[in-house]
Amino acid sequence: MSSFFDRYANPTRFMRLATAVVPWTAAATLLLLGSGLYFALFDSPADYQQGESVRIMYVHVPSAWLAMAGYSTVAVASAFALIWKHPLADLVARAASPVGACFALLCLVTGSLWGKPMWGTWWAWDARLTSVLILFFLYLGHMALLNAFDDAARGARAAAILALAGFVNVPVIKFSVDWWNTLHQPASVSKMGMPSIDPRMLLPLMLMAVGYTCFYVTVLLLRVKGEILSAKIRALRLSLMQVANQ
Repeated sequence: MSSFFDRYANPTRFMRLATAVVPWTAAATLLLLGSGLYFALFDSPADYQQGESVRIMYVHVPSAWLAMAGYSTVAVASAFALIWKHPLADLVARAASPVGACFALLCLVTGSLWGKPMWGTWWAWDARLTSVLILFFLYLGHMALLNAFDDAARGARAAAILALAGFVNVPVIKFSVDWWNTLHQPASVSKMGMPSIDPRMLLPLMLMAVGYTCFYVTVLLLRVKGEILSAKIRALRLSLMQVANQ
């Protein structure tokens, strides 16, 4: 694993890899989300209790998974930046943070839309809901720290420390429904044994989840490429300024 990361520490090599991968992940995104939406809207049944509102699940659940996956990306990249000084790690964390924040916001909005007909309220200080809200604030804090210092390296270090400290919230989100008595339903897909969900619902949910993942990978690679180009432009400007001042 370390040799893989060392191999693609070179920005030029990473750019070549990203350029080759992005068309495939983008095509997979369109195919999976298109088929997932078709099955979600036209083939999956309504829930016997929730009725047609259960279809919010096909957006809400994958967005929750990707919000946690996005923060995990930020935390792992931050660890590589702090411990191993990986040259691309800070750029990956910077690129992943806004994408993960969008998924967290989408999760909160769709959860609110789902909660109103099911619970009779737009918001409840439930353990799962509250921990996802904290996750969203952690994303905002991470992005704010990245731009809070004139020295970009200091900002990246402060943001990395926050990302690692806040990672404890990810397992809290996952296991909150098991540890506390909450309004939110327990796991129905990843629980031990057979998932307690109709296969006609499980298929579009999985298609949407994999499609969201492909979308996340596509956007992340594009953003990292943009961060690399921005870093090169900043370095070029700095060198030109140094030459001009000589």
